[in-house]
Amino acid sequence: MFFQLRKSVIFSSAIIFVLGFISCSQSLGKFVKNSNAGGALGTSYSIIYIADRPLDYQKEIDSVFAVVNQSLSTYIPTSDISRINKGETGVTVDEMFREVFDLSKEINAHTEGYFDPTVGIMVNAWGFGPGKKVEMDSVTVDSLMQFVGLDKVSITPENRIEKQYPNTYLDFNAIAKGYAIDRLARMMDEKGVKDYLLEVGGELVGKGINRIKQKPWVVGIDDPQAETGRRLKILIQLEDKALASSGNYRKFRIDSVTGKKYVHTIDPKTGYTKNASTLGVTVLANSCATADAYATAFMAMPLDKVKEILAAEKALEAYIIYLDEEGNTQEFMTQGFQKLVVN
Repeated sequence: MFFQLRKSVIFSSAIIFVLGFISCSQSLGKFVKNSNAGGALGTSYSIIYIADRPLDYQKEIDSVFAVVNQSLSTYIPTSDISRINKGETGVTVDEMFREVFDLSKEINAHTEGYFDPTVGIMVNAWGFGPGKKVEMDSVTVDSLMQFVGLDKVSITPENRIEKQYPNTYLDFNAIAKGYAIDRLARMMDEKGVKDYLLEVGGELVGKGINRIKQKPWVVGIDDPQAETGRRLKILIQLEDKALASSGNYRKFRIDSVTGKKYVHTIDPKTGYTKNASTLGVTVLANSCATADAYATAFMAMPLDKVKEILAAEKALEAYIIYLDEEGNTQEFMTQGFQKLVVN
């Protein structure tokens, strides 16, 4: 988890044009472009799906968002996760909750704890989240850190959550949006749709191609150092992949002594704030939940550890914008990601 998180993917101008037709269908030749857009999960969504006839899956889309919210939203007092966080012990979670929990456990282990859905209590305490800020010293940090750690939470065969400490707070916001897109993609697959581009709050899944143009889906990644407005850094093709981005945008500080630039992050393993040089991370994966979680973890991890994970996890590709020791902007890109860049 980290301070000043912002999703950093936007559609290229070509895709923005397609999204200009909201909740409607348009026939171009033998293919029909169908699209829906609106608000959900505290953000906006834009969905395009191409078929051989007009379609409108608005009800199904709304249903996916509704069930994800009821299971995983910390903003709904009656959701399963909210009830668990309030201390209810008799909550039986659904398949979605279990899938997100199990995947979080897996990525928590692979990132050496840098992805941790229980660290929100520290983010709030330091004043970087929506919760109450408190005066922090070593005693306070130690007392709060006893509640942090996904290893202190388990799920029973009966789908009930067991916590070592009642005060441990679960927050899947760094993976739930990606998971919601995966559920939308699953719904499209079940409907037999072969070509679609799904976006929720900057996270994306692209399948097939833009059949209207007979070209791959093309999406743009924001420049994290644009002083005002939004500026594209690069364009990439997205085919049968999920993409998620996270970034510290325009919220760095300059050390008065060294002149170096830093952004604030919370180290989920120590509970303390630390200086970090990573400005933005974009991850490609086979599922959007996976891309979402790794993008979050990579923002907090040292760059050398990120590179180790990328070398080991062949299903992941990434693009990272960071500041070097002199405060100069640098980029790192895996070979697989480089192949998708539109020149």
